[in-house]
This record gives sequence, C-alpha cells and structure tokens, in this order.
Amino acid sequence: MNDQQTGATTSATLGLSDDELATHPTVFAADALAGQVVVVSGGAGGIGRAIAWLFARLGAHIVVAGRNADRLDALVDRLGHRGLKASAHVADIKDPDAVNAMFEALWTEHGRVDHLVNSAGGQFPQPAIDVSIKGWNAVINTNLNGTWYMMQAAAQRWRDRKHPGSIVNIVVVTTHGLYGIAHSIAARSGVIGLSRALAVEWAPLNIRINCIAPGAIETEGWNVYSEAARAAYPRSNPMMRPGTPWDIAEAAVYLAAPSGKFITGETLTVDGGGQHWGETWTTGKPDYFRGGE
Repeated sequence: MNDQQTGATTSATLGLSDDELATHPTVFAADALAGQVVVVSGGAGGIGRAIAWLFARLGAHIVVAGRNADRLDALVDRLGHRGLKASAHVADIKDPDAVNAMFEALWTEHGRVDHLVNSAGGQFPQPAIDVSIKGWNAVINTNLNGTWYMMQAAAQRWRDRKHPGSIVNIVVVTTHGLYGIAHSIAARSGVIGLSRALAVEWAPLNIRINCIAPGAIETEGWNVYSEAARAAYPRSNPMMRPGTPWDIAEAAVYLAAPSGKFITGETLTVDGGGQHWGETWTTGKPDYFRGGE
C-alpha cells in the first residue's frame, strides 16, 4: 500500500506530511478553539488534512468526514498519537440522508457542533466542450450540492438547538477564467453566491458563512494534472511560488475563530496575488494564447 492510499505523505510526495502538519509553526494560541467541535469534510485530503491538524492542535475535537474509512481512520490514529482529539464519520456528502444522519449522530455524541469546514470536492482537467454529462454532474453534485447538504444539515441543528455556528467553504478562485475546469468554476461560483445569500438569511440564527478561494496550493490533488501543467503553477502568481495547505488552514481558523466574529458572506482569496497577475492552464497553454512566444 502506498502513502497516498494510507493518507500519509512523504517528502517525495506533494503537500505536507503528517509530521510536518503536527509541528508546523502557527500564529494562533494553542487553546484558541479549546472545547469546540469542528466537522471537516474531505478531512483526509491535502487541504482538509491540514485544516484538521491545525484545528485539533488548537484544542478542538475534529470530526473528519468522507467516504474512505481507511484514510479517515488512519488520520484519526495519527492525530491521536499526538494527543489530539479526533474521530471519523463515513458519509457521502452527495447523499442528504447520510449527511443528516451524521449530524444527528454528532450532536448525540458530543452535545454540540461549533464549526463546519467544507473541504470535500474535486474536479478533473478537461476542455469544457468535451466534458460529458456524467462528468459535469459528478462535479456539480459534489462541489455544489454536497456542500449545500452539509450547510443545511448543520444550520438546521444550530437553529433547533439555538446554538451559534460558523461555516467555511473551500472553493476556487473564480474571478478570472481558469481554462479546463469550467465545471468546477460553475459549482464553486454557486457556493460563493449561496454563501453570500445565506450569510444574510442566517445572520438572525447567529450563523456566519465565509469562503476561502485557494490559488496554486501544492497538494496531492495536483497529481490529476500533467507534469508540465504542475511545473507552471509556481509562476502563476507574482510571488512566483505555490502556497501550502497550511496557508489555507490558518485562513480557515482566522474566519472560524473569534478573530472572524464580525466577518460573514466574504470570500478570502489565498493565491499569492494570482487573481491580479498570472495565468493558470490546467490542461496546458493552448497555441491560440501563445501569441509570439
């Protein structure tokens, strides 16, 4: 079994290893989230994994949710070996019944849920004109519908129990065209618009909702792109380097913790300035755009 199958990473793979995530310096106090319960969907993935580690290191009990029990259990075991509080819950976010059952079980077990971080999602690089109906629906169902099911299930229980809550949705940068992932742009734009609307609608329930739009963040998810495309990503922003999952994890804490108590309906872009300068070509740069190169 390789490292990706176990959920671990090594120096030879993309992203940060569990040992690095367990010891990486952070600007936040060690007890910033003490006693709180945080649900992280996609928690065994690159960005979700970093979020789970950081929130747990700050004193929260982390519930990592996803479909792969082996990867979730492996992460919980690694967190536990560091003395951190974590548990796993297997659920497909595309199944609203499974999502509702998960949140009911979590409230029964913990008596509270304080934060939801929606990190689950994914896409595949392909020109939009060639995307199949099945491929389109798969991305929309995961990235948009699945995120909505998680948000609604969490919010209903916060309302019924008169408990405050916060939601952080991990999206993508949608402010300029990203060639090759139109399906994900459509889904994530929907999440951003939905988050803005619900930030107003759910404010009376003491629920805050924000989004984080990562740019070129080096994770194992980069493996779906060609080697040539990956090699160009560090030059896609004016800082001329990729970000790390830790950059996104600290942004998530900032929005969820009391540091973000007066922030709702916002999208925090963490891309090294890439939305203002740079190009991202997930399937390689087409000849049409090369000009005189």
